[in-house]
Amino acid sequence: MTWKVGLLFSETGVTSIIEQSQLNGALLAIDQINEKGGVLGRKIEPVSYNPASIVQKYGELCEKLIVDHKINVIFGCYMSSSRKEVLPIIERRNALFFYPTLYEGFEYSPNVIYGGASPNQNSVPLGNYLMENFGGRLFFVGSDYIYPRESNRVMRNVLRQGGGEVLGEVYFDLESKGADFDNTITDIKRAAPDAIFSTVVGQSCIEFYRAYLAADGDSATCPIASLTTNEGEIAAIGPEASEGHITAAPYFRSIASPENQSFLAAYQKKFGSTVDVTSCCEAAYCQVHMFARALEITGEIDTVALRDVILGMSFDAPQGQIKIDPDNNHTYLQSRIAKVDARGEFVIQSQVRRAIKPDPYLVSPTIYDLHFRQLEVSEGG
Repeated sequence: MTWKVGLLFSETGVTSIIEQSQLNGALLAIDQINEKGGVLGRKIEPVSYNPASIVQKYGELCEKLIVDHKINVIFGCYMSSSRKEVLPIIERRNALFFYPTLYEGFEYSPNVIYGGASPNQNSVPLGNYLMENFGGRLFFVGSDYIYPRESNRVMRNVLRQGGGEVLGEVYFDLESKGADFDNTITDIKRAAPDAIFSTVVGQSCIEFYRAYLAADGDSATCPIASLTTNEGEIAAIGPEASEGHITAAPYFRSIASPENQSFLAAYQKKFGSTVDVTSCCEAAYCQVHMFARALEITGEIDTVALRDVILGMSFDAPQGQIKIDPDNNHTYLQSRIAKVDARGEFVIQSQVRRAIKPDPYLVSPTIYDLHFRQLEVSEGG
């Protein structure tokens, strides 16, 4: 007899470059748990489906996992639109859903454990970093769905509080190619912002960075700053087009801690390379381990019992210690800002001194000052 869990990550389609890394992170954690005898003598058995980056399929396959396979613990999704697709099914069926992705915030469900950064953990530090180091005049470029639009709304508020401004805001289809960005890049160069805030995701992110280089975009004077552009995408973009650009995230592959080195060694052994290890991959890896720890305590895959145990749980993650906040089901996370070097590797420029409590609704009146004061320059991981 095994413990069955569902995995709902796209292995094909426009977001597969990120979701494949999330799937790998989850599978690595499952392997590690099973190699130690599983949980209470029973191995974890993953049942995996590929939604192919099609939003409707996430809902259909989520229902299939719950109804046909009798599974009520699922790890999955990258885009907010796909999370919104599965959420009503998860709640109606009273399943437990682990979401290992940064997102726009302003959501709570008792059936979801949110493992990625919320806006106070990435948007706020990045906005303050850009204003301090480059200036407050930003141009927004995003993919056309929930997450980019809501993230831009948050970033606009961060800029306003710091005296900055938005010079332009443009959205693109997820299937956009390099030439589709040409007119907007011309507009960007004419507006001469201090930085570009990009929420372009998936394959179109790669196209955008390459198009910016082709148009002689200069990362030294006007970098592309992102919350979503990660190691897997940087590898696909290439060092020439990615050097000098900036990302804010809880985790970067370049962190030089024993926990991260152990994680990367295990990932290398299983998958043959660490080129696609991302913050979302690390989040999926951590969430599976925390689930297994909760399962060992409860002895049953029951939504209420597992949630009661996992809320408040801490874990020594590759990024540093994290904790599930019992107040809102989100996760205390580290916050780092890194710049891509000539080798295509992220070099950490600043980081907080301790994990940041998640504030998905941005209700703290001191959030913009408090968190940025925690940032301190670091010459590497």
